[in-house]
Amino acid sequence: MKNTERIANLALAGLTLAPLVVKIDPNLNVVLTACLTVFVGCYRSVKPTPPTETMSNEHAMRFPFVGSAMLLSLFLLFKFLSKDLVNTVLTGYFFVLGIVALSATLLPSIKRFLPKHWNEDLIVWRFPYFRSLEIEFTRSQIVAAIPGTFFCAWYALRKHWLANNILGLAFCIQGIEMLSLGSFKTGAILLAGLFVYDIFWVFFTPVMVSVAKSFDAPIKLLFPTSDSARPFSMLGLGDIVIPGIFVALALRFDVSRGKQPQYFKSAFLGYTAGLVLTIIVMNWFQAAQPALLYIVPAVIGFLAAHCIWNGDVKQLLEFDESKTANSSQEEINDKSSKKVE
Repeated sequence: MKNTERIANLALAGLTLAPLVVKIDPNLNVVLTACLTVFVGCYRSVKPTPPTETMSNEHAMRFPFVGSAMLLSLFLLFKFLSKDLVNTVLTGYFFVLGIVALSATLLPSIKRFLPKHWNEDLIVWRFPYFRSLEIEFTRSQIVAAIPGTFFCAWYALRKHWLANNILGLAFCIQGIEMLSLGSFKTGAILLAGLFVYDIFWVFFTPVMVSVAKSFDAPIKLLFPTSDSARPFSMLGLGDIVIPGIFVALALRFDVSRGKQPQYFKSAFLGYTAGLVLTIIVMNWFQAAQPALLYIVPAVIGFLAAHCIWNGDVKQLLEFDESKTANSSQEEINDKSSKKVE
């Protein structure tokens, strides 16, 4: 882990815990936490081999419709069923999901202190009565899951805002690290679709705000305020993960060219500017704002302007991680065949 990444991880951990001991302006806390999370997730997404599975243009076009269906379903569940019942079921779901996300987030730090064979030797466990279903894991993953399990149990019992935020940050980091858009064209399609999605559900219906307030699960970050009437400011995880995977793609594009991060810096600066603008408008009108309304144009605009200025438009549009992954696999196969010969 490089010094910059280590500092970002420590800063994010400190900022998450800081409201327990000192008062932090919630607006500043929102911006710093979101930006640090994107930064950490982006650098964790850079791996020796490109991702083998990437999002297609069709998936990107379909995503806003799937998201709308899920959002409306949750709204109807809260409307016609007991809020406590729905949240109890969701708590059980996020308990399991939280263990997986938190253990995966902690694993790189923990595995350095464990024997090498604990990190490499796979254990295969098959479900009883369903022998075709199996799970593969290492001893290191079991060790990482132990603190994750205790932490998720604390969250399920107490629902403390700190537990909510730590799980939310783990989901964000894992989302940015593991999801790949594949190409900037696919990324632009996804961001454009969710740009419209966010505007529609926030400005034209009460659905998104209602679900965000009713949904007692780590799908949003909570930032303590000094206002008793509004004890927390909120930021949805989607406002971090969706732009974050686009910014991460810009970083991997820089890495694939063997250059110092440059387009990553412009995309990251665009995300920061868009988030700051969201906070300004929200405070000006004293009303909830669709963050992607400001973040999407800023991220795409900053990156496009930088790319046009450098004359790298063609290279950026032609970049495709799925093709890079295939070529990398072919190189590995060629090396293996030479060794056999």
